[in-house]
Amino acid sequence: MKKTRYSGAFAFLAAALLVLLIGNIHAGSVRLPVGEVLGILAAGPGGGGANGPILWNIRLPRILAAVILGGALSVSGFLLQTFFANPIAGPFVLGISSGAKLTVSLMMIFLLSRGIPASSMALIAAAFAGSLISMGFILVISRRVGQMSILVVCGVMIGYICSAVTDFLVTFADDSNIVNLHNWSLGSFSGISWDNVAVMAAVVGVTLALTFLQSKPIGAYQMGEVYARSVGVNIRAFRVVLILLSSVLSACVTAFAGPISFVGIAVPHLIKRLFGTAKPILMIPACFLGGGAFCLLCDLIARTAFAPTDLSISSVTAVFGAPVVIGMMISRKRERKV
Repeated sequence: MKKTRYSGAFAFLAAALLVLLIGNIHAGSVRLPVGEVLGILAAGPGGGGANGPILWNIRLPRILAAVILGGALSVSGFLLQTFFANPIAGPFVLGISSGAKLTVSLMMIFLLSRGIPASSMALIAAAFAGSLISMGFILVISRRVGQMSILVVCGVMIGYICSAVTDFLVTFADDSNIVNLHNWSLGSFSGISWDNVAVMAAVVGVTLALTFLQSKPIGAYQMGEVYARSVGVNIRAFRVVLILLSSVLSACVTAFAGPISFVGIAVPHLIKRLFGTAKPILMIPACFLGGGAFCLLCDLIARTAFAPTDLSISSVTAVFGAPVVIGMMISRKRERKV
């Protein structure tokens, strides 16, 4: 029975991802019929007539970025929820994305003011440093407060502080830097190049592989620290690994697409409900598929709702993700009363 449910859930996620892929390729300010898309793909890069560059240089990189980064953000949220043993822990809520946003802003202002282009790896490194700094503050606070609700509030406050400092920096940046920072800080998958896709695919792919190898220790940790120690898990080393993996994933997202809200909280919750389990060996690939599909849906809405104007992807994810989080908190409160 469980195997049937798991197979059906994976089939549903794969089908949803495929449908949204086709929808994102077809829809936009310029609609591309399926027949024309197949012809452009067959012609290869540089071919396909006037609409060829639209598909190859704009839509395909953006679609792949939404899948890769959306999946990475969802898996990062799952790891943080496992680490803190709380379903509302996530990169955006805990201020980790805001810390990454601050350090990337500093890097971009420093480099752009000197006419130096910011490489993908430099942005990821800056975002990773910001994620670790924010995570460090969260860990220090977690040792001093016993309630998870207080920790979440502190994470939100850290996020506000980082966002305020970022806004202060943007205010005194050059005009050209302000334009770049403003577009990026709103959160968007637009402007992604094939080089960016290659870098994010490599970083996320390696990190996901390492995360999947940690499935057994994560499963043991979910049963409690005492049980995890009894089966040979080095808790201190495991926590460091979990922090590094979640930070790399969230940092990669922030570096390329800016801060994106609620994906890291809402998607893992929905996936757990869909599968009826929290087993890491299932949740890691499922969260990646679910995060990719969720971000494709939100990006499709962001591109087409008020075309040709693009909405902020973070605004759309908040519209769909926030109600899920609210519903999750209400259901948890009811379960505690029962």
